[in-house]
Amino acid sequence: MHECHVVCGPPAAGKTTVARRLAMEIGGCLLDSDQVADRLVRAGMELAGLDPEDRDSPEYKRAYRAAVYETLFDLAVANLPRVPVVIAGPFTAEGADPEWPERLRRRLGVEPRLHFVWCDAAERRRRIEARGEERDRRKLADWPDYLASRREERPVWPHRFVDNSRAE
Repeated sequence: MHECHVVCGPPAAGKTTVARRLAMEIGGCLLDSDQVADRLVRAGMELAGLDPEDRDSPEYKRAYRAAVYETLFDLAVANLPRVPVVIAGPFTAEGADPEWPERLRRRLGVEPRLHFVWCDAAERRRRIEARGEERDRRKLADWPDYLASRREERPVWPHRFVDNSRAE
């Protein structure tokens, strides 16, 4: 089995950029939560009569969060016998769970290398505004409430800390 890296952190901290660079360095397969599931999530949200751009509501989380993450892990397990894998996703709730790395190790069949990408809130807001994606509309509409509703702290488990405040 090859190595598996998990890159997590808040929206617009630069997870995808860091994960893409890491995948290139190790010759690995990149599995980004947005790319892996976006089209399916969008279609399902539309069929349910919900905003297809929503990624923050309780309805989205109840219907898709676990399924998206499990799909990432399924794809990682399928690829790890052949190539190193880099998984990128927020994994914010998991950051507060001290048992998560062990469950992830059992799920993947390898010891995951965990990375937390962080960036200060003002820079993240600037990046979100600059990318101009519809899915971020709700975040920006009430930025203080959005920040208050998110776990922003570093994970409780050992990880490589990447301060990406000035990297992009």
